[in-house]
Amino acid sequence: MLKNIKLGTRFNLILALVFMLGITISGAALSSVLQQRAQAEVTSQALLLIQAMNSVRSYTSNHIKPLLAPQLEPETTFTAETVPAYSATEVFENLRQSEDYKNFFYKEATLNPTNLRDKADDFESKLVERFRSEPNTPEISGFRALPGGQMFYIARPLAVSQKSCLQCHSKPEVAPKSLVETYGAENGFGWQLNEIVATQVISVPADDVLASANRSLSLIMSILIGIFAVVILLINLLLRRSVIWRIRRMAKVAQEVSTGKTSTDFEQDCGDEIGALGIAFNRMKSSLEIAMRLLSQQQDG
Repeated sequence: MLKNIKLGTRFNLILALVFMLGITISGAALSSVLQQRAQAEVTSQALLLIQAMNSVRSYTSNHIKPLLAPQLEPETTFTAETVPAYSATEVFENLRQSEDYKNFFYKEATLNPTNLRDKADDFESKLVERFRSEPNTPEISGFRALPGGQMFYIARPLAVSQKSCLQCHSKPEVAPKSLVETYGAENGFGWQLNEIVATQVISVPADDVLASANRSLSLIMSILIGIFAVVILLINLLLRRSVIWRIRRMAKVAQEVSTGKTSTDFEQDCGDEIGALGIAFNRMKSSLEIAMRLLSQQQDG
């Protein structure tokens, strides 16, 4: 079938194929790069916030808790600010009052929390169970669809690393009375040393970043399509002027020569391959003219 297609059409088909392949490959590569950059951006935001929350936890554990610990027993109301998880959560909630961070979320999702606001949902419970079954996994990240939109999350395991934590979470009998008075004796007990009891989850909105990446992809692809189209148009014009039109003129001259009009010469104005072909055709025409004259002389003689 391709044998019956004209050379110009065949060139156009090849150029169109190159165009589509080039755009497809370029689009796939650019999409991958932009998606990676978008994920790197939201990851850096999440890591910065989780590091800030860890700093709050560390400060609470090392400074606030020892300072207020003597007040826990005589008080009937538990001083929640001595708990690192509570302090980190409250600080983050204050941060969320800012318009720029209202869609960010932080939670120390716990299977059996003292404060029920830290109770892990189904998704978070699966993260905790995975950390328990894969103790060498330091971090899990990915995208999660929430009512507010697509979210990128980073989750890290939280284990009972210090014996001092068991004072509040081993048995109600040994816990501060103020804690039991405030939260009751049903939740937040029975923890074991080195047991993974929770996951620290930071969620960052990803819709805006991903949308920005998609807009960048559309813009770059539009520019590439324009460049490809101009390049292919120029190549097409060059091929027509340098190859196709010259071949057509040679074909026309060959047709005239075949009908006996030998006064027309093949063009040989260029030193390229087509010009060399014109020279060869002119020599062949000259040889044909000589042969025809010799044949005519023999017939006359």
